Amino acid sequence: MLYDLRDDQWELIKESLPGKAGDRGRTGVDNRQFIRAVMWVARTGAPWRALPAGYGKWSTVHKRFMRWAKAGVWQMIFNTLAADADNEWIMIDSTIIRAHQHSAGALKKYRNWYARARDRKI
Repeated sequence: MLYDLRDDQWELIKESLPGKAGDRGRTGVDNRQFIRAVMWVARTGAPWRALPAGYGKWSTVHKRFMRWAKAGVWQMIFNTLAADADNEWIMIDSTIIRAHQHSAGALKKYRNWYARARDRKI
């Protein structure tokens, strides 16, 4: 699927996620499906209400997303997957980094306005 974790990524995080059988509280029906739903919202930029029905009720997914965020689960997922990231292909050069036009280093128009005003005393 387009909005899915690879199997090796899923294997890294699946045992650390809340909602497994044996965890305190209610068990999650399908953590992987829930993560797919959150990734769909994140990648498309769509509001939660636009979540396709195949991912579950949008309100339930949103509630669970907020609970995980407060508990730090998303940070744990990010840290786990970032530690194993393959960053060899990342390259940054000046063709993709642009500076603002005002950062070119030109002199300011009114750099010494106070000194000029003082010198023009009548």
